[in-house]
Amino acid sequence: MTEKESLSNRRRRWNLLIVALIVMVVGVASVLFGPAPAAKAHGAMTSPASRTYACYLEGPENPTTPACQAAVAAGGTQPLYDWFAVLRSDGAGRTRGFIPDGQLCSAGTTKYAAYDAPRADWPATNLTAGAQYTFVYGAWVPHPGSFRLYVTKDSYDPTKPLTWDEIEDQPFLTADPEPAVVDGAYHMTGTLPTNKTGRHIIYSVWTRSDSTETFYGCSDVVFGSDGNYPTPTPTPAPTCTATVTITNSWQGGYQATVDVKNTSSYAIIPWVVSWTVPSGVTLASGWNATVTQDSSKIIANAPDWNRTLGAGGTVSIGFVASGPSSPAPSGVTLNGSACT
Repeated sequence: MTEKESLSNRRRRWNLLIVALIVMVVGVASVLFGPAPAAKAHGAMTSPASRTYACYLEGPENPTTPACQAAVAAGGTQPLYDWFAVLRSDGAGRTRGFIPDGQLCSAGTTKYAAYDAPRADWPATNLTAGAQYTFVYGAWVPHPGSFRLYVTKDSYDPTKPLTWDEIEDQPFLTADPEPAVVDGAYHMTGTLPTNKTGRHIIYSVWTRSDSTETFYGCSDVVFGSDGNYPTPTPTPAPTCTATVTITNSWQGGYQATVDVKNTSSYAIIPWVVSWTVPSGVTLASGWNATVTQDSSKIIANAPDWNRTLGAGGTVSIGFVASGPSSPAPSGVTLNGSACT
């Protein structure tokens, strides 16, 4: 073998060694870190504004309207920072019979349960029935799919939980496939439903065609004519009393019960109870509700089997936390209203 051939063989072996090392490094990285996560679509109606987007525009930390103030007091600020993520990863475009009655605006998720609250003073967009309108749907992360827009029936009562029976059976506007994204949003022009007056909800469903992920949203609107629109009726804030009891404590943690009585003259559906804890206290578990923590606020969302808190009724939520039991939890609220 000549010296030239020997040098060529050494170079070939060296290149093969480098390739093998690269393959080994990639394989180790995939084991340690797993595959890169697939990007998820995110979006919501911005015109007319969905409930989460409308309250986000007011400012998550200091909303200005009573409805948004109550939603933040009940469910924390994170749902507003994530206004574009009211979704079900397993939705597959399903609506009636999939999203439970009374949970349409939250898509049946506990994170957005405060936005299911039936009240007649959610921020709303004024519309003219039968007119042409360009709907704008913020495309936080665009994906192929389709849109369906529904409207509530004439019998809709905003002070009662929204059910599928209060939604028209057929969408009044469908975009399939999705329109092109312009300036970060989907734009869909269509004719608004005719013969509608007063407060209604436009319910949007965005179904991805490349996955089962589906987005749902409630946009509150007021249909008027000749530039005249009904004035929203403020929903009276609920009243309540609350008792916090430390039932057990130990080094580094404690167990407590929060009892809340609805002293309003009407039932609350769904109910959301929240309270604050001192810095250093971390939620470990909870029961009789879906209990989560958002910074210093602990939030208890009504479970599916007990979503109604009748007038004069009481709910009792238990939880375990790590951290000092003194000072005790305080600032208990019921659907955003402070309890005495």
